[in-house]
Amino acid sequence: MPYLMRVELPDVPGSLGRVASAIGEAGGDIEAIEIVEKRDGFAVDDVLLEIPSGTMPDSIISACSTLDGVSVLWISRYAAGGNLFLDLEVVESLTEDPTTARDRLVDLLPIAFRVDWAARIRRGADGLVVVHATDAAPTSFELGEITGPTRLPGDETYVELAAPFGDDLMLLGRRGGPEFLDSELARLEHLLGLAVTISSH
Repeated sequence: MPYLMRVELPDVPGSLGRVASAIGEAGGDIEAIEIVEKRDGFAVDDVLLEIPSGTMPDSIISACSTLDGVSVLWISRYAAGGNLFLDLEVVESLTEDPTTARDRLVDLLPIAFRVDWAARIRRGADGLVVVHATDAAPTSFELGEITGPTRLPGDETYVELAAPFGDDLMLLGRRGGPEFLDSELARLEHLLGLAVTISSH
């Protein structure tokens, strides 16, 4: 069964190898690793794992936590399975048909950011209107002014991130997961800017 684990580790040679060995000894099989952020001598990585039936995720957490300077920040089943969808793959998909780039990005963001849903909304005379959204997205929203990529506390609609998207807003939501890091907000802003640029050509 696929799991996604976010781990903080010292940003020194050999740290990732020690984590990989600990995961293997505890029964996990690493499918993919993505560097999320580097800061103050530490790295934050997302690790996609295959954990066989009968092996508890707690055993993976315990094995990693015994390593000096290593902390497991979050682990959960990863419904998307398969692989981590890297930003380059998102951009390549957007360039296939620039006329649909903005809506295509909405469809891809839940995979790239490991969230439950994404929605592109627009402020109209009667409030916020959904322009394009994935299936799990709510159908109505109430938000204040959003001037840049913003973490939101999550309410009954589970909105976690909001960011300007051209004349619209992009919303991402999920039920549970690690806190979004500053690097992820910057990454979202970059992808939104690329989609606006691609769709304008």
